[in-house]
Amino acid sequence: MARQRVPEGPAPDPAVQRLRIRYAKRGRLRFTSSRDFQRALERALRRADVPMAFSAGFHPHPKISYANAAATGTASEAEYVEIQVTERLDPQAVRTALDGALPDGLDIVTVVEARVGNLADRLEASDWRLEFLGVSPNRLGEAVEQLLARDRVEVTRMTKSGPRTFDVREALVSAEVAEAPEGGSGVSGRAPSGDLGADCAILRMVVRHTTPAVRPDDILTALRDVAGLQPLRPPLVTRLAQGPFDTATARVADPLAADENADGA
Repeated sequence: MARQRVPEGPAPDPAVQRLRIRYAKRGRLRFTSSRDFQRALERALRRADVPMAFSAGFHPHPKISYANAAATGTASEAEYVEIQVTERLDPQAVRTALDGALPDGLDIVTVVEARVGNLADRLEASDWRLEFLGVSPNRLGEAVEQLLARDRVEVTRMTKSGPRTFDVREALVSAEVAEAPEGGSGVSGRAPSGDLGADCAILRMVVRHTTPAVRPDDILTALRDVAGLQPLRPPLVTRLAQGPFDTATARVADPLAADENADGA
C-alpha cells in the first residue's frame, strides 16, 4: 500500500476569532456571480491585510463560509459570509478596511464577531422586492391575488440533475403590491422607458427558505401559469433582508442580532 504523503512545513496558525459579514450587491455589480464575489473578497482580504486562518493540507485555502448567496443578476442588501482569523480584530476596523478594498457596488454593511450558533441556520426566509416596468399595480395585484388564493402551485425548474417539480405556494408567506414612486423606483433609479409606458408596479414578498429553494423566478413562473402575467421585461429583483422569520410580525429579522446582543451581555 502506498504511503500517504504528509505536507511539509509548520501547521497553519489556528483560528482565534470568527467574524460574520453582511454585504450588499448594488447597481451593475448585481451581475457578479457567486464565484466573482468570492474572488473579489479574497483579493480584498489580502489588500486589507486581514490575518486569515487557512486549512491544512497540500492546498490550503482561507477559511471562508458563504451562506445562501443571491443569484447572478439579483441585487441584494443582505448577503452573508463568515471568515476565521488568526488574531483578534476590531469588527468595525475590518468593515472599514474591507469596504475600501472592494469595488463600489460590493459594499460591506456590517461586521460582527460570531458569538452564538450557526449563521446558516438563522437564514430562514428572505424579504424580496420586485420592480415591474410596464405592468400596472392593478394588473400585478390581480395576478398576486390569484396566486395567494391557491393552496398549492407547482412549477418545474431545470436543475443539474434534470427537471424538478415542486410547490412554491407553501413557501410564499406574504405578497403585497404597491405603485412605484413617481420618477423611478428608488432602488434602481430607472424611469420606465417609452415602449413600456408609465406603469411601474412593486411586489414585496416574504419567502421561506425551503428545499429546493423557492427563488423569485419560480414565483414569476407561478404568476405566469396561474394568472397569465408575462411582463415585457424581467423585473428588477432585490433581496432586502434574509434571516430568522418572526411569526408574530410575519417579518424577516436580523440574523446578526443574536451575536450583537451576546456581545453586549
